[in-house]
Amino acid sequence: MRREFKFRTRTVLFILTALLIADVALAAYSWNLASAQTAQQHLEILKRNRKLLKADIDYAKKIRQDIPAIQKECDEYERSMFPESTGYSSVTAELSAIAAKSGLHLDNRSFRANEVKGHGFKEISIDASVRGNYVSVVHFLNALQRSPNLYSVEALSARSDSQNQGARDLLHVSVHLKTYFRAA
Repeated sequence: MRREFKFRTRTVLFILTALLIADVALAAYSWNLASAQTAQQHLEILKRNRKLLKADIDYAKKIRQDIPAIQKECDEYERSMFPESTGYSSVTAELSAIAAKSGLHLDNRSFRANEVKGHGFKEISIDASVRGNYVSVVHFLNALQRSPNLYSVEALSARSDSQNQGARDLLHVSVHLKTYFRAA
């Protein structure tokens, strides 16, 4: 019986040792397989990064090629701006024409100039008041937006025109605009 017990114990130990060796061998194989996949994945990531960097470089080259055309467009835009010497009268005439075409009465205008340092521009703040109906005000703002000259509507306030009691639906609108002139 003792002999049988020793035999069984040794057999169990032998089987456990064999299983342990097989487990270590499978773990090593699995680790090598994972390392191979990781290397392949790393290679794919490097290839993708290379493509992205190449696309960035190509885009930068395109930008560099487009700079002269962009500079030309900027210069043309700058030349299209009103010169400071005639800008005030040109803006006054254009605002009056837009208001008349829209069916509004342009009450008053005031101008304030601010130097834009280092750019050769003057920023002109314009405060204007117009009177008319809602549809005319919308046409006026739309015409300002579509003007070939740059007008930025900074603020807009409307109130009912209480001076003209006979006329219904008249609005008194105060508009604060900005535009730019080429400095002399």
